[in-house]
Amino acid sequence: MSDAAVHRLPAQRYRVSLRWVTILLALALLATCQPPVSPMAEIQATGILRVATVNSATTYYLGPAGPTGFEYDLAQAFADQLGVELDMQVVDTRAALTRAVRQGNSHFSVGLTATAALRRDYRLTPGYLDLQPTVVYQADDPTPDDLASLDGKLTVARDDAVTNWLRQAHPTLNFRVDESANAEELLARVAEGDIRATVADARLVQLNQRYYPRLRTAFTLPVTASRTWVFPAREHDALYNRAIAFLAGMRGDAAMTILRDRHFGHAKRLGFVGGQTFARIAEERLDRWRPAFETAAEENGLDWRLLAAVGYQESHWDPEAVSPTGVRGLMMLTEQTAEELGVADRTDPAQSIEGGARYIRDLRERLADGIEEPDRTWTALAAYNLGLGHVLDARELLRQRDRDPDSWINLRDALPWLTQKRYHSQTRYGYARGHEAVTYVGNVRAYYDILLWMTGSPDTEKPESLQREPETSDTAAERALDMNVPAL
Repeated sequence: MSDAAVHRLPAQRYRVSLRWVTILLALALLATCQPPVSPMAEIQATGILRVATVNSATTYYLGPAGPTGFEYDLAQAFADQLGVELDMQVVDTRAALTRAVRQGNSHFSVGLTATAALRRDYRLTPGYLDLQPTVVYQADDPTPDDLASLDGKLTVARDDAVTNWLRQAHPTLNFRVDESANAEELLARVAEGDIRATVADARLVQLNQRYYPRLRTAFTLPVTASRTWVFPAREHDALYNRAIAFLAGMRGDAAMTILRDRHFGHAKRLGFVGGQTFARIAEERLDRWRPAFETAAEENGLDWRLLAAVGYQESHWDPEAVSPTGVRGLMMLTEQTAEELGVADRTDPAQSIEGGARYIRDLRERLADGIEEPDRTWTALAAYNLGLGHVLDARELLRQRDRDPDSWINLRDALPWLTQKRYHSQTRYGYARGHEAVTYVGNVRAYYDILLWMTGSPDTEKPESLQREPETSDTAAERALDMNVPAL
């Protein structure tokens, strides 16, 4: 083979390789000329909706049955409508919420307040939950009459709607913005006396007053604020338009009313005095009966804290309690119910707790299959208080009026009807004090929420101000629902 032949073969291979490189470059160039995949197309392809949120009593937290929270349930309903799975991504701060959207880690963020700054940089949905910014102080301090009396004493979380209004409406007011804290942390610090006052939404205050009974509300600020979903500022509109349509449909829908009631309907139930009493009695008595509650709950598929909440509502955990009608024991079983359950001694705490647990389980199992949780539990508790027959009567009254009897919010409306002759005359079991059953369930829900928080359930994060050694002084009870009281 000549030298020319030797060098010609590599040249031919080079020309062939160059042709393929040219083709591949052209294909790559064509690919980059295509518009990027839209969020809606990505969601449909992957089957996953990514939503960013923060841990909060009003947004998202892990409860005994798994993820819950108003914002979580609302986002889950939207994911269900889209027919995809919800991936809830929890971040630490408000800035991280917007960053998750801006960087494309989440399709949108929830739990933010609509502001001019957000509207400038992102696309927002119309508001779906109106807020009431309220000034909050501690019971030991004088009640502030106005903002002027809080000059230099007010600390707020980073919320542009509130901070911008304060700066514009009260330009001379001296207040501090804590960039690293959220509203719940500041409420805890007010309760602990670390700061004098803060501003938080009225619903959040009501929820936290159960844990911090010394929190007080002074007045509401005239600030227009509402929750919004935050989307990136891009040209793709399909997902954004679906979200707007979904929220518009939810705003006046019964589903939104049920959702608000589920998360906020019992927030006002206890108030300060009831919360303090609960804390004091929990410190004195709960550790004594907790093992019995845990054992009975495990055997009957219940959360022991729910069972303990019922026991507190019934007797304040007093095994010697007796009602005027002869109902007695820690779980206040009637003689007939105790006999049916095989409880030989109603005043024996272990027997009473075990009998009460079996009775709640039995009531839950006897309810109609269509009643879902948590409505199933609330309905069973109403039957525990009022009797299953009366609850069935109320459900029948709802059916006659074309209202869903499986919804607790509807049943809560119907139970008081049983006191009215025009209604109870139409029922099988007649008159009943339905108002008491409604109050009963509301109280149990409130006590249950407090016990979840007090016993270190993973559903809430404890502020650093509460992470200290247990108190042994006489002031422990006064500190109300401090996580570290010795009994807990």
